[in-house]
Amino acid sequence: MSKTLQMSSYVFFSVFVVDLREVVFVIQSQRNSFHVQQAEKLRKDLLLQAQALQEVSNIYLFLLSSQFGKNSSWIMFLEEDTRVKLHKLHEVLKKFNCRKEWFLGKPLHDEESTIIHHYAFSENPAAFEYPDFSAGWALSISLVNSLTSKIEEEPLKSDFTIDLKHEVALYIWEDGKGPRLTGVPELCTLPEHKPRAQYCATTVSSHSPVCGQPVKSDNIFVAVKTCKKFHSDRVPVVKKTWAKQASLLEYYSDYADPTIPTINLGVPNTERGHCGKTFAILRRYLSSHVPKTDWLLIVDDDTLISLPRLQALLSCYDSSEPVCLGERYGYGLGQGGYSYITGGGGMVFSREAVVQLLASGCKCYTNDAPDDMVLGMCLNALRVPVTHSPLFHQARPEDYAKEFLAHQTPISFHKHWNIDPIAVFNKWLLNDKHTEALQKSTKEEL
Repeated sequence: MSKTLQMSSYVFFSVFVVDLREVVFVIQSQRNSFHVQQAEKLRKDLLLQAQALQEVSNIYLFLLSSQFGKNSSWIMFLEEDTRVKLHKLHEVLKKFNCRKEWFLGKPLHDEESTIIHHYAFSENPAAFEYPDFSAGWALSISLVNSLTSKIEEEPLKSDFTIDLKHEVALYIWEDGKGPRLTGVPELCTLPEHKPRAQYCATTVSSHSPVCGQPVKSDNIFVAVKTCKKFHSDRVPVVKKTWAKQASLLEYYSDYADPTIPTINLGVPNTERGHCGKTFAILRRYLSSHVPKTDWLLIVDDDTLISLPRLQALLSCYDSSEPVCLGERYGYGLGQGGYSYITGGGGMVFSREAVVQLLASGCKCYTNDAPDDMVLGMCLNALRVPVTHSPLFHQARPEDYAKEFLAHQTPISFHKHWNIDPIAVFNKWLLNDKHTEALQKSTKEEL
């Protein structure tokens, strides 16, 4: 990558007239019923604001649609939990000439080169900025037209999609041929109730969604994948941190150790993939050997997770639907590929999802096949949506931008490499309002 790439800064320009009727709003949502409802709430809110501003006649609102208005000047991308003040957004867009190529957003940058970004810009990770999708991001119609021509000339090719916001910024920048991200201070990730949010055109509604009473801990069965060589170092970390939060938990290994205890599922350990072990866990979950629950959580032995926060998040999902939840990656998405829940951050399944998976006849082609990717292929064939939550993390806190984590209440991290996992758990995943609420609820029940 070029060493001449400089960090963008917040900038202001002369005023250019833009009508809100020339702005296309794309609400980035998901197929799960909870997310559809959230997107619809945002759509209605935008329409109400547009009506109040008397700008409703030609306003375009889409749920992941590509059919944009012919007279559009800007395309504004919003996540379903982003909150928008249209009058302030109007003032922001008036500062930029849409006839030029603009890529606007709240900038993030890496403190160090990271695996989730393929160690890009390793000599100076902070040199490249990419948008925080939670704040919303915008493209001028001039840039949209350029990108459209580029895609038509050379269709998108991808193998793995890991962090879309970073990959979108790289694609637009194109080694210096395209524009860099321009930071806009009014695009914010502050909670909407904070005093400083009055200056923002966008805010976030919540650090972590809660839709009612948290799911009870005895309604989540937890499966920890391990092997004999990690019984003495990784399993003790699990027990010292989050295992005490679980009501129903089993350790699955290639060796039955009664001191832990671990269960040998009869699947030899493999250096990678672990597909055979994961499918054995799915079958055991539906058997009479374990208590019947609505939810199954499968984690690695080096996953760090907050079960109270997961219990709160699951209050937003209907366990009677086939739900597969976690951090979503993609494979070959530009060529008809599929999405999958990456295993290290934790994979959450409703009982209905497990029933449909196993009834489909889906299975591993080898014991060491990548379990998360095989599951993604099966779910894609079943047309069961893979639901993404940015609160699950496949990597360590150090591998994510500080500003990105600052507006989160994270549920999980993964890997013990070059960190003190107990210290990381205590800093990022312990003692929060969800834990306190659950402790209070338990005491009241007693």
